Amino acid sequence: MRVAITGASGLVGSALADSLSEDGHGVVRVVRRPARSSDEAEWRPDEGYLDTGRLAGADAVVHLAGQPIGPARWTRRYRRGLWDSRVPATRGLAAALAGMEAPPPRLVSGSAVGFYGDTGDRTAGEDAPRGDGFLAELVAAWEGATAPAEEAGIPVVHARTGIVLARSGGLLGTVLPMFRLGLGARLGSGRQYISWIALADEVAALRFLLERPGITGPVNLVAPDPVTNAEYTRQVARAVHRPAVLAVPGFAMRAALGGFADEAALVSQRAAPERLRSAGYSFLRPELSGALSDIA
Repeated sequence: MRVAITGASGLVGSALADSLSEDGHGVVRVVRRPARSSDEAEWRPDEGYLDTGRLAGADAVVHLAGQPIGPARWTRRYRRGLWDSRVPATRGLAAALAGMEAPPPRLVSGSAVGFYGDTGDRTAGEDAPRGDGFLAELVAAWEGATAPAEEAGIPVVHARTGIVLARSGGLLGTVLPMFRLGLGARLGSGRQYISWIALADEVAALRFLLERPGITGPVNLVAPDPVTNAEYTRQVARAVHRPAVLAVPGFAMRAALGGFADEAALVSQRAAPERLRSAGYSFLRPELSGALSDIA
């Protein structure tokens, strides 16, 4: 199998590229600079340019590029960066693939469980409606931007990912040093649910989808056991053998981070991997304690 990957230098993209390469598959890294080798393809999304010649013969494209949605103050400029790095960029990529004489027969495009907004205690499968707020609007537009590929007959799957747990990188990698100092803290009430997935399962699930072209549309890439923020905090602290008795009040998070607090940190997102499980995917780390044992 030959797979082209955008965002191949990121947390998930680099792990996926390494996994495929180790198993003897060909990987083409789609980069935002001139290609330096035959296994790279230049992409300038701001200019609508993609070197599709380097993608000829690819069995699939995995599109993971986008400005990270992390703990930062969501200013108007920051939101614009999140939007532009996903919606116009994805539309341009999809149009370029659609214009190829022999397009890759599979596109797995990154997405997020932010589509569902605040679900409270309700479990959200892939058929749940879109939620409210900027993040839900962004994800819906991000998924809609693959339309040119779908209209050209390319099967597209939207990998709606939760919080990816990894030792370095991602949200957990950012806060682990604080937990190791005994400064881990519950966020707000702690009752909000977190939909998470171990990095090993994120990679394995993406590969699972690559091998099953009959699966299209949204697929939740989350572990089957979402936990509350309070439970998540307790288990991370236990994994690093430190206490976690602190709490960050919701008003303080809103004052510091604005939209990130209201739409990511303090909202409850209880997504379920219904389509993955019905398709026969078996999780490597279905429980949080197991996922954290690999990290801490």
